[in-house]
Amino acid sequence: MAQAQATLSIDLGGTKMLAALVRGQAVLETHKVATPRSGDPAEWLQALFDAIAAWKGRYDKVGVAVTGIVDDGHWSALNRNTLDIPDRFPLTDTVAALSGVSVLAANDAQAAAWGEFSFGAGRREDMVFLTVSTGIGGGIVLNGRLLGGLAGHFGQFRLDDAASHTLEDQVSGHWIAREANPHQEGATAREVFAAASAGQDWARRIVETSARQTALLCRNIQLALDPKRIVIGGSIGLAPGYITSIEAALSELPLRLKPSIHAAELGENAGVVGIADLAERQQQL
Repeated sequence: MAQAQATLSIDLGGTKMLAALVRGQAVLETHKVATPRSGDPAEWLQALFDAIAAWKGRYDKVGVAVTGIVDDGHWSALNRNTLDIPDRFPLTDTVAALSGVSVLAANDAQAAAWGEFSFGAGRREDMVFLTVSTGIGGGIVLNGRLLGGLAGHFGQFRLDDAASHTLEDQVSGHWIAREANPHQEGATAREVFAAASAGQDWARRIVETSARQTALLCRNIQLALDPKRIVIGGSIGLAPGYITSIEAALSELPLRLKPSIHAAELGENAGVVGIADLAERQQQL
């Protein structure tokens, strides 16, 4: 019996573009490049497809997971500090023209939420997924259904009435690096975590401040949706000590109000695995 063709999955975030051939939950091959900070997304995608030209014929559908919001196949930014793209970029039409096969597109954190629900730490229970990385994304799966549209864009929560003050701008990797600058000029978020692990008080305070904000978000999510699990992923969310700091900030809550926090299990593959499964399900309809 001939083996089923794979799905081409593309995860396009604020930091990296990851292309992968996926079959089921198995990631067969990958190609990763940095996300350009300027230019036209059509040019980025053309360059990506040029780089994976040898994969042509090995896939019969494409799933695209992107930071921001996808409506009717059009891609728009929600926070231009994370990735600045034109409003309503024709994402599915562009990828369909490059690939020659059917295309499904969704928000990257929603796709990762589905991946973790189906194959990872979600255990197919009602869950909320939070990815804390360049920004903050999220996804919600209730009664076996992934909520789309704006659902799960927790990083866009406002901390006050100022339009520029979003939660992710005061929690994410960009914020951590910015806060570190007076102490260690040019430090990356990764270097801040290393400094915190080495006992630097300024770094520990920055990490704990971010984690407390994420803990408060988890507490509010529990009150709003009462999920069985909140799964934490992303380069910041999975950095050493971050989930421990979240749990410490929640430790005084009564048991009934305390979220059940779990580390994501699929790592950077959550988005490509999730969007591949969603594309497969769409093709079967």
